[in-house]
Amino acid sequence: MMAISANYCFGTLARKSNSKFVHHGIIRSSFSPKDDLRGQTVVVVGLGASGRSAARLALTRGASVLAIDKNEKLVPLEHDPLFEKYDNLRTMLGHCDRDILEKAERVVVSPGVPLQNYGLSSLLQSGRQVISEIQFASEVLPKSIKVLAVTGTNGKSTVTSFAGQMLTHLGFKTFIGGNLGTPLSEASILCLTSSVAVVEVSSYQMEIPSKCFCPSVAVVLNLAPDHLERHKTMQDYASIKCRVFSHMSHSKLAVLPIGNEHLNKAFRNYAHNCHVAWLGAHPGVKIDMEAKVADLKLPSKGIDSRVQLGSMKAMGNHNYHNAAVAALSVLGLDMGIEADSISELAETLKSLPHRMQIVHRDTYGVTWVDDSKATNVESTYTGLMGLKEQKAVVLLGGVAKVIEDTNSNGFRKLVGPLMHHRCVITFGFSGSMIYETLQAGGLTIPCIRVKTLEDAVSCARSIAENGDTIVLTPGCASFDEFKNFEHRGKVFQKLASTS
Repeated sequence: MMAISANYCFGTLARKSNSKFVHHGIIRSSFSPKDDLRGQTVVVVGLGASGRSAARLALTRGASVLAIDKNEKLVPLEHDPLFEKYDNLRTMLGHCDRDILEKAERVVVSPGVPLQNYGLSSLLQSGRQVISEIQFASEVLPKSIKVLAVTGTNGKSTVTSFAGQMLTHLGFKTFIGGNLGTPLSEASILCLTSSVAVVEVSSYQMEIPSKCFCPSVAVVLNLAPDHLERHKTMQDYASIKCRVFSHMSHSKLAVLPIGNEHLNKAFRNYAHNCHVAWLGAHPGVKIDMEAKVADLKLPSKGIDSRVQLGSMKAMGNHNYHNAAVAALSVLGLDMGIEADSISELAETLKSLPHRMQIVHRDTYGVTWVDDSKATNVESTYTGLMGLKEQKAVVLLGGVAKVIEDTNSNGFRKLVGPLMHHRCVITFGFSGSMIYETLQAGGLTIPCIRVKTLEDAVSCARSIAENGDTIVLTPGCASFDEFKNFEHRGKVFQKLASTS
């Protein structure tokens, strides 16, 4: 661990060259925001992808940076080639005294760091400059760029991706990132020639209120029990989600699901005269699932539009909904896009990895589907509802999540959609609990308990019949066996392709 005193000092900023950068197919020249932080000290807490990008942005803005993380095994940023040009950067791993944070002009907090850590919550309440990475990035994001922000419990990555794909195919230079892939700070480090940024926003990113993140269009897709170990109650969770609307007014467009009591209450506290559209009503979007058509009406224009989605190749009925919401959001940006143009793009939309992704078709006629991103019951329910036309062996398991104010773990909700399928196999830390819940809920198809995902795959292979689907849609976090849902999905894919 590198020990640093509270009154350490930095050297001078090493300037970036005028080299070119290429990212997401967009060419950008190097960008040096005004040195608005020169002479100031910025502490960046948490050195995941967002924290590392925030540190780079702080250095580019002229600040001296102390980057801290509890993980003593991380490589200090000074040893990373991306940071080798800077001599006003220090990394502190392990313990950090609060007085170091108090002496900094700004503290930028990565989304993965709870406010209970390092005394951040009390520091924030004391009026110190404690801000999120997304606010830090927004401060210098070019004002000419329109921002589409997407949040919600489930589906936000897919809607973000679909909207980004639509805009890109229509010829707009588009930044796609945020919680999905590239942090927003990257959009502020580089001089974007983009005209629009599509940003996935998580509740963790909005936990610290932002003073300047102001999307042109912001969408809250849904709200289901998740992350309550951090947010405590559903109403708190809804309030954090609705902070995305805090600075929107006049021509800005807020999009919400119809009928969610928690979101409706929270929205009233954060909305300020912006236009409102609804998921499931007009103004907003209604979907005819039989005809695969989305009827759209924007409140700012009062014009009805229709988007044809029948040519979509992405698996699962829920993806028609995701595409419809993406279409509404893109039209809401008011960039001269016509609904007919989006209809022509429907067949080009591609799903993200680990989201109802077909990963293997074996010689026995069995299709293997990776839905490892289904880390809560609501997401699993949505996936299962899109599999009504085929028999499946369904794999559920991992670490079940907390559900507020209920004695139920939520898995009873899956009994209905599971009845159509071949078999259920439960595995992992919560496998026995899921098994018992499904049995108590009246599940009548076979249900089998095993220990690990590997055991579940082996069992599924022995049960599946010609034409069946084997789907990993866990309804749980992955941390009993795996680093994250991506790791779990990759292991499943490898097991699926091994005969």
